[in-house]
Amino acid sequence: MTAFCLPATVFAQTPIVIKFSHVAAIDTPKGQAAEYFKKIVEERTNGQVKVEVFANSSLFKDKEELEALQMGTVQMLAPVPGKFGPLGVKEFEVFDLPYIFKDIDAVHRFARGPGGSGLLKKLESRGVTGLAYWDNGFRVMSANKPIHVPADMKGLKMRINSSKVNAAIMKSAGAQPQSLAFSEVYQALQTGVVDGTEGPLSNLYTQKQYEVQKHVTLSYHTISNYVVVANKKFWDGLPANIRTTLEVAIKDATAFNDSVAEKDEASSLAAIKASGKSTVYVPTAAEQEAWVKAMLPVQTEMADRVGGKAFIDSVRAASAN
Repeated sequence: MTAFCLPATVFAQTPIVIKFSHVAAIDTPKGQAAEYFKKIVEERTNGQVKVEVFANSSLFKDKEELEALQMGTVQMLAPVPGKFGPLGVKEFEVFDLPYIFKDIDAVHRFARGPGGSGLLKKLESRGVTGLAYWDNGFRVMSANKPIHVPADMKGLKMRINSSKVNAAIMKSAGAQPQSLAFSEVYQALQTGVVDGTEGPLSNLYTQKQYEVQKHVTLSYHTISNYVVVANKKFWDGLPANIRTTLEVAIKDATAFNDSVAEKDEASSLAAIKASGKSTVYVPTAAEQEAWVKAMLPVQTEMADRVGGKAFIDSVRAASAN
């Protein structure tokens, strides 16, 4: 009988498992940062914590993952901010507003300041702990016809992620927004279910979307970033020393991600150009002004949805200072 009586220390050594699910490819900035987080967490906890990373929608598609997090089926995610709109925290959709951030430094001034921290706090009542923001560059337009100015998009069926703001952006250019799961985009582009899409260069390249898109326009109309989150019950239940180690690891993984994102945007652009499969177009100053003019009204149109005019003004002020 004694052979079946295991000492308590055996159970104490059972590792804490974190399932980290995301929809991007493993070689994107987010994919690389998730693997880096896994590596440093397992090293720094001497194996007390095991991180299982599920990339490329291999565990859950983007429409399913937040529910899985709330249920505790997975412990960590890094979705786009717009995903929290349906969860009832619509202020996150401010990141989707066109031309509200002039550059990545402006994004950081807001996201890493009181405004960004305040948004993360709002997730707690939904059973979610907000941990960090990860960069992924600015978004571009792509289609199988030249799109030099917004008028060129009239009537095009453009894939977007599920966001009312992104839908309004497409409508402002005369396009028809089509919400599709990220994992379905390549086939939809290939078969003509949609005429084009928008997104960061890293996704356009790693998902091979450029192979089935003849034209890419560097509109840089809105930021592409992610919010790293955890199941609150799981996070709060961690031993204090483990949680502290994970918090430091998140900071280090964030710095790693943002460094990779900056380099990856440039390398993805170069690779798409070199492929010869997709023409990359840089709008002239006048054309860029046309993009801004067409889309800027979306900021006012979506103000009530995204926390009100006062909130949007505070975002502008925080990002400008």
